[in-house]
Amino acid sequence: MPYSPLLVKPMKEELTEIGFTDLLTGDAVDSAMEKAKSGVTLVAINSVKGVAAGMARPGVRIALENTSHRPDQLLTVFADQDLEATDRMRSYFADIPPSDPSFALFKDGELVYFIPRHRIEGRDANAVASDLQAALDEFGQ
Repeated sequence: MPYSPLLVKPMKEELTEIGFTDLLTGDAVDSAMEKAKSGVTLVAINSVKGVAAGMARPGVRIALENTSHRPDQLLTVFADQDLEATDRMRSYFADIPPSDPSFALFKDGELVYFIPRHRIEGRDANAVASDLQAALDEFGQ
């Protein structure tokens, strides 16, 4: 069952305020992923789940502030809230077990990097940012 929209609103805004597009339906995911066939796309699977979520959102903000390789697209879906959109997004990396929060980096439509929840938990936002920034620098334009 989805969370209250009032509960997730500030968590969604943490990402949309820095340029992420919040995808709410499966069709919106498919449309955005069609555009991901060229360039670099960073996907954030957003979540309310504890410390991991509390480090993921600040971590991606820090990474984007400190890279010269900003992705062409920043996309997000909210696990346990926008169920159809999250399921559809996960279909683009179906070999990876569901994990939220998490990050997926695509280059020219191919998944090139993934950070699952277990690599976010127990770390601070700067450590998460460092991993993301390294991936963006490696696979960026």
